[in-house]
Amino acid sequence: MARPRALAGRALERLFADGLVLAILAAWWFAARGLPSFVLPSPMDVGLALLRLFAARDFLIHTAASTVRVVASVLIAAALALVLAAGAEHSAALSAIIERRLLPVLNSFPAIGWAILVAIWLPPGDLGVVLVQVLILLPFCLVNLGEGWRALDREAIEMGRSFTRSRGRLFLKVLLPLLCPYLIAAIRISYGIAWKVALVSELFGADRGLGYLMLRAEVSSDSATVFATCLAIVLIFIAGEKLVIDRLARLVPNP
Repeated sequence: MARPRALAGRALERLFADGLVLAILAAWWFAARGLPSFVLPSPMDVGLALLRLFAARDFLIHTAASTVRVVASVLIAAALALVLAAGAEHSAALSAIIERRLLPVLNSFPAIGWAILVAIWLPPGDLGVVLVQVLILLPFCLVNLGEGWRALDREAIEMGRSFTRSRGRLFLKVLLPLLCPYLIAAIRISYGIAWKVALVSELFGADRGLGYLMLRAEVSSDSATVFATCLAIVLIFIAGEKLVIDRLARLVPNP
């Protein structure tokens, strides 16, 4: 009896979710009827533009450039945060500098400000885009990993020290496995934010990438391509999260 009820509940949830999507598409189609396509293209126009994007070699090059930058920035930000969090755990002075000086600045500094400054300091290219993304992602990773260091099982660490005096082995065998849930959480948050800020950073400092593609479409008043690029980013984000991050998370026990 409980199983049919559970199945019926899931069916109702799926029906409600799909019905909401259809209602949004219908409202979008109705609103687009009375507006020029450069202001609000119809769902059909955006769908056709999305198909054209995925069939174009140029789009694949832009997608690969943005994806490599996002992955690189997430990994660099997570690695820097891990080092800084470890330093703050072992040094009260460094902890005060990070928590009272560095984090407030990084958390409050506008993303657009970093993009403009890096565009002034560096020539257009991958380095500037990745730098902007790392500066924006670093505080999110740092907060997660800082909390992870503070929540570590001290008894497990002391037990590990009783078996080895090597700090490297202690980190790899004890500390890193304990920190993995927080590291995965930091990567999950950073991955989503990185795709949002990637477009901003590429608008100011890149000659290829999805942000550059959107800028080109905006200049030519091609709203359908702008919408299609945004939907493509959503699909790429979902694929990365489901195929990589979720699988990593299943390998790591919860804290």
